[in-house]
Amino acid sequence: MSAVAEAPPSAPAIGPPAPGSAAALPGAMAALGPVPINKWLVAVSIAFGSLMATIDSSIVNVALPNIRGELGASIQEITWISTAYMIAMVLVMPLTGFLGGFFGQKRVYLISMVLFVVGSALCGTARSLPALVAYRILQGLGGGALQPTQQAILRQTFPPEEAGMAMALFSMVIMIGPAIGPVLGGFITDNYAWPWIFYINLPVGIVGILMTIKNVREPDDVRIANRARAELARKNLDIAGIVLMVVGIGALQYMFEEGPQDDWFDSLNIRIALFLTVFGLAGFVIRELTATSPVVNLRLFRDRTFASATVIAFIMFAMLMGSMFLLPVFAQESLHYTATLSGVVLMPRTLAMMAVSPFIGRVYNKVQPAFIVAFGVVLFMVGSYELSGITLETGSGDLVIPLVITGAAFACLFVPLTTAALSNIPRHQMADAAGLNSFIRQVGGSVGLTIFATMFTNYAATARAALWQHVTVLRPEVVAQLNGLRGGMLMHGATDSSATMMAMRSIGGRLAAQSGVLSIDRIFVLQGILFLAVIPLLFFLRVPRTAGPVHVEIAAE
Repeated sequence: MSAVAEAPPSAPAIGPPAPGSAAALPGAMAALGPVPINKWLVAVSIAFGSLMATIDSSIVNVALPNIRGELGASIQEITWISTAYMIAMVLVMPLTGFLGGFFGQKRVYLISMVLFVVGSALCGTARSLPALVAYRILQGLGGGALQPTQQAILRQTFPPEEAGMAMALFSMVIMIGPAIGPVLGGFITDNYAWPWIFYINLPVGIVGILMTIKNVREPDDVRIANRARAELARKNLDIAGIVLMVVGIGALQYMFEEGPQDDWFDSLNIRIALFLTVFGLAGFVIRELTATSPVVNLRLFRDRTFASATVIAFIMFAMLMGSMFLLPVFAQESLHYTATLSGVVLMPRTLAMMAVSPFIGRVYNKVQPAFIVAFGVVLFMVGSYELSGITLETGSGDLVIPLVITGAAFACLFVPLTTAALSNIPRHQMADAAGLNSFIRQVGGSVGLTIFATMFTNYAATARAALWQHVTVLRPEVVAQLNGLRGGMLMHGATDSSATMMAMRSIGGRLAAQSGVLSIDRIFVLQGILFLAVIPLLFFLRVPRTAGPVHVEIAAE
C-alpha cells in the first residue's frame, strides 16, 4: 500500500456545476481517488536528513584537535562537543512516535531538519566552547528524530512486498554516514577551516527540506490515528515519563561517553550517573507500562519479532562501532596513516554494504530473515577471523578482502533486521517502533564502543608488559638491535647518553605498536565468538510471508 496525497476538498457552489467547468474539477479529481506519489522520490527526499545526522556523529571527531587549538579547550572539555550531540540525539529518538502523534510525521521530520540546519549554521559561527556545545545540543535535538522518521515513512510509503527494498535504502544511508564521516571530516579539516564541516550541511539540508515539502505525504490512516492518539495524550500527558526518560537516558549516555576518560567508577560523576541511570530507567519502565497514554510505547516488545530483531540490532551495532573504532586506530597509530587516508582504506567495507544491500532487499521476501541474518553472522565471523591476523607488515591491500566480507555481513544483518522489526507493527505505530529500534541500536553502538575501547587499552597494557619481559640484555638479538639504534643516533650527532636513551625509547615505541596490534587481533577473535550469542535469538525472528502491515482502528488506549 503506497502513501497517498490527500485530495483537496471541493469548493462550495450554488447549484450543480456544469460538466467540464472549473468548478466541477475538484469533484472530478476526488472521484478519481487520491493522487499517488512517487515512492522513489520520497526515498530520496528523506535520505538527506538521516545521512547528515549519521555523518555528523563522526565527522567532528577528526576536527577536534583543530577546534581545541582554536577555542583553547582542554582534551577533556573538547569531548563535550561529541558527547552533547550524542546525548541530545539519543534523547529524541524514543520520542519520535509521541511527537508524530502531536504534530504529524511529516511536520516532525521538517522541524527536525530545520533545527539541524540552523544548529549546523550556528556551530560554524561558534567561537567559544560553551556556545559550540549549546549549538551541538540543538543540532542533536534536530538529528535525533530524522532516522526513525525516515524509517517509518519508508515503510508506510512502499508496499509490503517491497519492504525489504525500502529498508535496504534505509540501511545504505545509515551505514554510509559513519563510514564517510571521518574521510569527509579529514579532507575538509586538511584543506579548509573546521567550521566548514558544519557549513556543508546547509545546502544539503535546504535541498532535503524542499524535496520533503514537495514529495512526502502522510497516509490518511496514519494521520487519523495520530489525531486520536494526540487527543488522548493531551488528556493524559505523560510528563513523569518524559522526565524519567530524560534523566535515565541522559545519564546512561553520559556514562558511556565519559566513562573511559574518567576512569569509570573511580570518578564521582560516573557513580552519580550510574545511580541516575538505574533509578531513572527503572522508574521510566514502570511508568510507561502503567501510564494511560505512555510517551514511549514499551508494549511493542510484546511482539517477539520486534523484540528479537531489536536485541540482535543492539549486538550488531556494538560489534560495528567496535570495529569502526579499532581499524582507524590501527591504521593511524600502527601504519601511521592520516585520518583521511585511514578513512579511504576502510571504504571497501562501505562499498560492499552498498552493493549487497539492494540484493538482500530483493531476496528478503523469498527467504526467511533468520536465515539471512544467520548467513550474515557466519560472514562476520569469517571476516573477524581474517582481521585477527593483521600485523605491522599489513598493507592497505591486505585489508580489502576482510573488509568486503564484513561489509557484506553487515548488509545481511541490517536489512532483514530493520525490515523484520516492523513487520507486525500497525502502520500508525511504526514511528514509535522505529524510534525505539533506533534508540536501542544507538545505545548498542555506545556500549560496543565503550567496551572495546576499554578492552583495547587493557589488552595492550597486558601485552606490553609481557613483551617487556623478553627485552633483556641477556638476549643477543636485543643487544644487537639496541647497539644498532644507538650507533645510528651517534652518527647523527647525539651524545652517548642521549643516544642510549633514544634507542631505548625507539624499542619502547616498537613494543607499544606491537602490543596494540596484538590487542586488536585478540579483540577481533573475541568479536567473532561473541556474535554467536545472536544464534538463539534467531528462533524468534519469524515473519509470516502472507502478513502485511497490520491495520488497527484506534480507540482510547
